[in-house]
Amino acid sequence: MTHTVHPYAHRLGIIRDWKSRWFSKTPAQYRENVKIDTSIRRFLTKRLRGMYVTSIEIERGQNQIRILLKTSRPGFVIGRGGEGSTKISKEIEQVVKKLRLKEVPQIRLDIEEVRSPESQAAVVAQMISEGLEKRQPHRRVLKQTVEKVMANRDVKGVRIAVAGRLGGAEMSRREEIKRGRIPLQTLRADIDFYREIAYLPYGVIGIKVWIYRGDIFEEKVKA
Repeated sequence: MTHTVHPYAHRLGIIRDWKSRWFSKTPAQYRENVKIDTSIRRFLTKRLRGMYVTSIEIERGQNQIRILLKTSRPGFVIGRGGEGSTKISKEIEQVVKKLRLKEVPQIRLDIEEVRSPESQAAVVAQMISEGLEKRQPHRRVLKQTVEKVMANRDVKGVRIAVAGRLGGAEMSRREEIKRGRIPLQTLRADIDFYREIAYLPYGVIGIKVWIYRGDIFEEKVKA
């Protein structure tokens, strides 16, 4: 009863869709696909750090992998004349080749711009991480970020938790700030959640962000 459930997984099939969309006929093929997806996600998360990527979605066709990157800074990812995206595609191909598969699938990279970045938990978490890495006081970073997020019309509530050696203290501790409502048990509630890490000289600080963007009803989904 009291187990904490990931807000995204909790709503799968209700108001959320899967981030990896494909079908496998055999357990061996399933294992291989999961291995490829994990490697691609791990590489892109590290490679595109600071580019405000909100989600990485993977779809499979016959001998082709389509990767959909949603970011609020598409210009940073695409680069001049599309140089950046072609370079990233080649790097992903190298990552996949290292897995020694029977058939190396073709990589197709699509980049989509995210409107209203302040309503995306991933962007907010990355903003906090940047602030902490610049050695700004954590309380000021949290207060400023919450005010920015709540200024957005789409946002009904926000909750941010940071944990670790805050301010370089010897003992690690956890601090939290909250504005508005965060109905975690309401399945129709559109709650975006993201975890991020801020790397500091005296250790890492964990960041969790919950953003409530109102309820999603069936009419909206059909529309």
